Amino acid sequence: MRRSGPGHCPARGRKESALRTKSQLIFGVVAVLASASTWFYMNQILVPYQRADAAAHHRPRGNLSDLYPRWLGARELLLHHRNPYDAEITSEIQQGYYGRPLAPSRPDDPKDQQSFAYPAYVVFLLAPTVGLPFDTVMVGFRWLLVALALASAWLWLRVLRWKTSCVTLFALAVLMVGWLPMVQGIKLQQLSLLVAGLLAVCGACLVAEQLLLAGAFLAFATVKPQLAWPIVLGLLLWAASDWRSRRRLVIGFGLIMALLLGGAELVLPSWLRMFLAGLSQYHAYTQNQSVLVWLFGSVLGRILEVLSVIACAACVWKVRTESVSTVVFGRAFALVLALTVLIVPMFAPYNQVLLVPAILVLARRAISGEPVLPVVRLARMIGGVLVVWPWIATLGLSAAYPWITPAVRERAWPIPFYSNFLVPVFIFGLALLDFWLAPSPPILRESAAAE
Repeated sequence: MRRSGPGHCPARGRKESALRTKSQLIFGVVAVLASASTWFYMNQILVPYQRADAAAHHRPRGNLSDLYPRWLGARELLLHHRNPYDAEITSEIQQGYYGRPLAPSRPDDPKDQQSFAYPAYVVFLLAPTVGLPFDTVMVGFRWLLVALALASAWLWLRVLRWKTSCVTLFALAVLMVGWLPMVQGIKLQQLSLLVAGLLAVCGACLVAEQLLLAGAFLAFATVKPQLAWPIVLGLLLWAASDWRSRRRLVIGFGLIMALLLGGAELVLPSWLRMFLAGLSQYHAYTQNQSVLVWLFGSVLGRILEVLSVIACAACVWKVRTESVSTVVFGRAFALVLALTVLIVPMFAPYNQVLLVPAILVLARRAISGEPVLPVVRLARMIGGVLVVWPWIATLGLSAAYPWITPAVRERAWPIPFYSNFLVPVFIFGLALLDFWLAPSPPILRESAAAE
């Protein structure tokens, strides 16, 4: 039982509790307004601009669902035994995705051929949907992504061992579903969001010590290998550091991967060769680059990629013996995902959903009140502004919408994306710095022990 001491003041405690509750409610209201503004901007400013621009340049627009090429390839393979990597299937994909096949003679046509550039075993995830009309599949998948966005806020908090109030959890979930990278991914129906959800479930299974299940979800996340391989390598290293107690993670991962790879070979022999050839062609016509290469050029960007990988690997090696019950494990998990966004050869905003755990780590450190060097505090402030910038911009554009002309909207649409390339750099850099300065701060050890 708590006893009053000389410095204890019940009235003051009640006042602080009321202020805390009021702050949380304000945070919830702001979260709802910010998320609503992102969806308003997307539907009323960005999409109309894209339609007008496509019409002006005679650029085709079909269903524009990134799920469609994978779904059509899965349907044709599983139901009609056709090779999804064939040029004929690619032409059929373009018919649905763009509204017509792309023509090399049209200079304004999109460069992305929308071919089936995924591992063949992605068809097993889509198998339950191949007998349904795509319109039905599209609606169902959109709601699945929304549900994953809402759930991932709670899942990442579990991974980081951070307990919050219900109001704060609600606000974070609302912000997740209204964050510009997430909204873009939902609108495009990007499988990156599905992979992020699978990795969040994997992390939550790990901290719950369900290692076999965690390995299974990790294997399913490899449907986008470029997003999964860094965390796969990190977790395999972690498992190897204490094989006796962690081998179930490797067993779960290996078993599901064997089933996926073997099943893919059964339904489409030599699929790996065709996948690698298609992947090479995909990078050739999309000219995709990592964030670092885009910002700093090919030579310096590659050097920075290597240095980032080395620095992250050193951190992971340093804490490879940590248990899933420690906060440090969750922070290492978040750091590897932040590295992934930085080095993956694609700078699309929707990949930034993998930054969420690192952002939460940094937010927690910022509100802990722990003293830091002025330069670190300044860097955190800049990073914070970059993260919230899309909400600031969409709130401003949404509020001004009735008074700005269509011509102004056409020029203003890129404003929410201004921080796109800097966010991954700052988040990874701050997470790395935070890891090196204090791998396991006392305040977080106590919090983890209490949970």
